[in-house]
Amino acid sequence: MRQTGSVPLVTEADPLAPLLDLEGVSDALAEARAAVDDALRHRALRRQGGPLAAETALRAAQASAALEGHDYPADEIRGGAVTDPVVQGALRVTEAAPRLADSWGRAPSQVLARLHVLAARGLASDPDLGRPSGSHLPASEVSARLDGLARLVAGSADAPALLLAAVVHGELLAVRPFAAANGVVARAAARLTLIDRGLDPRALIVVEAGHLERQPEYTGAAGACATGTPDGLRSWLKHYAAAVVIGAGETVSIADRVLAG
Repeated sequence: MRQTGSVPLVTEADPLAPLLDLEGVSDALAEARAAVDDALRHRALRRQGGPLAAETALRAAQASAALEGHDYPADEIRGGAVTDPVVQGALRVTEAAPRLADSWGRAPSQVLARLHVLAARGLASDPDLGRPSGSHLPASEVSARLDGLARLVAGSADAPALLLAAVVHGELLAVRPFAAANGVVARAAARLTLIDRGLDPRALIVVEAGHLERQPEYTGAAGACATGTPDGLRSWLKHYAAAVVIGAGETVSIADRVLAG
């Protein structure tokens, strides 16, 4: 991420490490990591892994669409009664995430384009699907920032998964490169990062539900992050960590219900 109209906040040599020095960030990420680890030890993973994965994916898609203002009850979505293209796009990217994660670290630009094709079908014109074409920023800046983000995803081998996922998510919200479905794509890309980096290999943590539960903070922190200032970045990273904790709790609640039958 970078400051608007200024120089990059972090260096090319070690682009994410300085973010861990922002006040409260390391502790917040550690708490979030512990919550994820606890959730993934739930006994439902051994007994009902398939139904649990299906239900957490549904809940993630529902929450992602709701963050775009398209909120429907889970039962209606589960029953196939919701044809809203935003919801359908969120369902497609969530369902595809485990498959796309295999390529995310190697070819992030291509996977990002594929995410947009899945998310924006019925929302953007065919020529705009998978192509950066709708950003509020100059095309040259969009291209440079997406290239930089791709380098981060393909590199940053030592960066904590949660930190990288938060940066991916925040940068895509800031750049908004596509004509439609930028929020759904940003949340899906963050999900891919957690899968690819091994923190949540089965895509069971419903981080999207955490963002939805704290939606005003989500919106405000994303806007602060887009400024590229240390305070803005700290606000976003701490929000992201808090959303992960809530999302892990949502996963545990779903697992409990799955076990109960």
